[in-house]
Amino acid sequence: MLPPAAIPFTDVPAVKPRRCQGRRPSTSGAADGSGRPRECLAVVRLLAIVLAIVLAGCATAPLSSPSSPSDASPSLGHAEALARQAARLADSPHRTSLLLDCAASAQAAMREAGAPVDAGIALAGRCSDEALLAEFHRHPQGWSPGSARIAGREVEVRIEGASAMFRGALTVIPAQDVALPADWNFRQPGFGLPVVLRTARCSDDPRCALYPAEGIHQWATAWIEQDADGTLLLRIVDPARMPQARIGGRDVPLYFDALSFYALGASVSQLPRQGIYGLLGGQGIGSRAGVYLLRDYDPRKVPVVMIHGLGSNPIIWSELSGAIWADPELRDAYQVVHIVFQTNAPLLVSRLRVRAYLDRMWELLDPEGDDPARQKMVLVGHSLGGVVSRMLTVDSGRVLWDAAFTVPPEQLQGAATDVDGIRATFLLKPYPGACSLVMLASPHKGSPTASSLTGRIARVLVGRRAPEIQALRRLAETHPDAVKPELLESYRFARLNSITTLQAMQPVRRAGQSLLPAPGVRYHTIAGNLHGQGGDGVVPLESALLPGAASTLVVDYGHALYKDPEVVAQIVGILRDERQRSCDPPLPAQEVVDIAPPASAD
Repeated sequence: MLPPAAIPFTDVPAVKPRRCQGRRPSTSGAADGSGRPRECLAVVRLLAIVLAIVLAGCATAPLSSPSSPSDASPSLGHAEALARQAARLADSPHRTSLLLDCAASAQAAMREAGAPVDAGIALAGRCSDEALLAEFHRHPQGWSPGSARIAGREVEVRIEGASAMFRGALTVIPAQDVALPADWNFRQPGFGLPVVLRTARCSDDPRCALYPAEGIHQWATAWIEQDADGTLLLRIVDPARMPQARIGGRDVPLYFDALSFYALGASVSQLPRQGIYGLLGGQGIGSRAGVYLLRDYDPRKVPVVMIHGLGSNPIIWSELSGAIWADPELRDAYQVVHIVFQTNAPLLVSRLRVRAYLDRMWELLDPEGDDPARQKMVLVGHSLGGVVSRMLTVDSGRVLWDAAFTVPPEQLQGAATDVDGIRATFLLKPYPGACSLVMLASPHKGSPTASSLTGRIARVLVGRRAPEIQALRRLAETHPDAVKPELLESYRFARLNSITTLQAMQPVRRAGQSLLPAPGVRYHTIAGNLHGQGGDGVVPLESALLPGAASTLVVDYGHALYKDPEVVAQIVGILRDERQRSCDPPLPAQEVVDIAPPASAD
């Protein structure tokens, strides 16, 4: 809402003069011991002087000062009176009704000749916000377009720009009721009350599966206005699609809250807990795995696909997502896509799964494959998610295959489904459209933590039930000569998980570190060097950096780089630059660079 006008809400109570105490005056009026005391007469004279001054002022000055906005507009004066009256009341339907009239009168005043428009907008916004805040607190559910009653008054509800995936009546939650960290500056003040619209996730369309299980949430801005025939309107609009509204004959910017809708859904999400349990083999995160849209799909916007790290979840991307949504240029160019995946599987299996999730998204959103959004994607990954992102952009040739097997791909024996799955896991091609990626704190050359005592304990605890690993187990049992000797035991006993494949000396991981994104793919690295210790506390600095990066940023921060404002600003800058760039298809050749792994720590 806009800053309120200066409104004299406080009335000055009348002062009752104190009665003079003393003897009754004598008939002669003498001020002696037998009459009124001299000090009492002095008080009377003083009161008479004050009264004369007040009466003189009343004879020469109006009730309001000449600079009062209400002087130039009777309607505005009426609105101010209604606001003062409402301010004296406790929350009630009667108070809300007064505020509705205040909003309507203030907007009417703006159409009067010579009326102070700014004061009218401020008062209309204040009264509208207070009325709707009270109403949405009393009745948050059941809002839909059409006729409704607010405080016993007939109101026409108009909802504009709502998600196409909404079903039924909406729940409306004032954004100010959503707790946000103090440093999350994603609110842009303006006219109207910022709210969050919510419905349960739909089930009547295959695309419903692309929305969070917690429900579909959307930002919106609401206000009361009165149309030409006197009908009260409750307007609830998407401020991103309609950034301005015409109020009382003037275009005013609407309040826009870019993150409360996401924060509300995240506040009830089970993903943080499921992410940790999923690392240990829990199936909760597995049932949620896939691609999730936070806003309706737009066929013209570039997807920014965000991939979380080990034991984590996509809520870590709140700051970056909010920064994109709050920026008009980025919001118009990009759409945020979050990946959820179970992180206990080996690296190449996770890469295979994420690829499948993206394939499924495009099958649902663009089955013809001709949307502009399909032609370009930006991948952003943290930690393990950054390595997965890189592996989605490489052409591996036989680099990974030869690190694991002794026979060429076409000579591998076994069940057809097993052979096909193994080939898809070890023979990588760049994902179509993935032509830019940003990698945060990503252990491209492994992490000493994976080989430390903590890592050894984690390797025992982390789940090993990935079904894709069973194909390797069967191959090792039936055709052991096809597997490299150093991997035979781990394949035969399915001793593979995300921790083992992050060990610096793991053969396939060592081969994979030599693979850089395909030519034509722009990649950026961001790393932490906490207090100059040579890494972020989890990933060594040398493991997080790659040669040939379009940009490299090293910050004094720990492993959770996604929280650092400097890192978020760096990614925002990369996205601004990417808006001007096309997505060139990668060349078939793949650059291979031999990079020594960091020393492991036992």
